[in-house]
Amino acid sequence: MVQSWSAWKRFPDAQAGGVVEAPIGPGVYEVRHTMTGRVVAFGSANNVANAISELKVNGGVSAFARLFGKQPLVSRVNDLEYRTYATASRAEAKTAARSLQSLRQSAWRRRLDHGMAARHAG
Repeated sequence: MVQSWSAWKRFPDAQAGGVVEAPIGPGVYEVRHTMTGRVVAFGSANNVANAISELKVNGGVSAFARLFGKQPLVSRVNDLEYRTYATASRAEAKTAARSLQSLRQSAWRRRLDHGMAARHAG
């Protein structure tokens, strides 16, 4: 069976009682900013639901935590959405994440090369 990404879902606000809808097993996840499309988190995990729910996304942390703790990804969870890619094993998840990351880098290189060619042609 060919696996594919889930549909994009709004990132849940845990303070408002939101929950992550993701595989409890291994897979890959991607979190992006809804307006810009900028990827703010990407990775593979043994438990995709836990990995997504443990991301530090709220900007409402103390100054002390900002100095010594992990920085939040964005200031508001409402600005995020996520999707998942379920796999049969952790090893398959790692392989899929590497492959997907490689595809993304190739696409960006093509985009940059195309943009440079267009600038020099003009």
